[in-house]
Amino acid sequence: MIKIGVLPFNPFQENTIVVSDETGECIIVDAGNYNAQENAALSKYISDNGLKPVMAVNTHGHVDHMLGVNHVKETYHIPFAIHGKDKFLIESAPTHGAIYGFQVDKVPTVDIDLEGQKELKFGNTTFRIIETPGHTPGHIALYNPENKLLLTGDTLFRESIGRTDLPGGDYSWIMRSILDKLIPLGDEVRFYPGHGMESTIGHETLYNPFVTEVLNNEINYK
Repeated sequence: MIKIGVLPFNPFQENTIVVSDETGECIIVDAGNYNAQENAALSKYISDNGLKPVMAVNTHGHVDHMLGVNHVKETYHIPFAIHGKDKFLIESAPTHGAIYGFQVDKVPTVDIDLEGQKELKFGNTTFRIIETPGHTPGHIALYNPENKLLLTGDTLFRESIGRTDLPGGDYSWIMRSILDKLIPLGDEVRFYPGHGMESTIGHETLYNPFVTEVLNNEINYK
């Protein structure tokens, strides 16, 4: 059975997500912890639940999602995985961070390139890797079919979508990712985004204005 821990961190209230199963192994997705207090909160969640982190995974490379990667890598001696097309964002994090008031002193080394990879495994759990470009070129989503559980990063939010006006962003790409790859997973799929509240695919097909305007043929996203 999969357990999800959502810890909103840093001034952008980015959702750092800890995914674990009955083995106690876990992955830390989009580690955005930024200060000592947030580092302690993440460590407390992990220790309180008796978890063993085995990998830091990012859905994409924006700075608010990687502020804590070095901390978790060094604390738990685990590798860092991200899609190769977003490596440029990791490498430029000090510059991008400064724009938003984040101090990034050390850029984490990417240990595992997820480009072209189909699955991510830990414990008894397997997630499908779904490439969802648009918010960034190398954005991915993680999907577990057995539990109908989806991590969408900043591609799909509750009643919104990720912005596409940052370097590497593209509106047509993000809508193709949502309409062609995420919506077909099924109404009952529950997803956890990179910011904000969890939702379901079914809810978004009814109430997400970016999705409904396409489904109602009000706009051509292609």
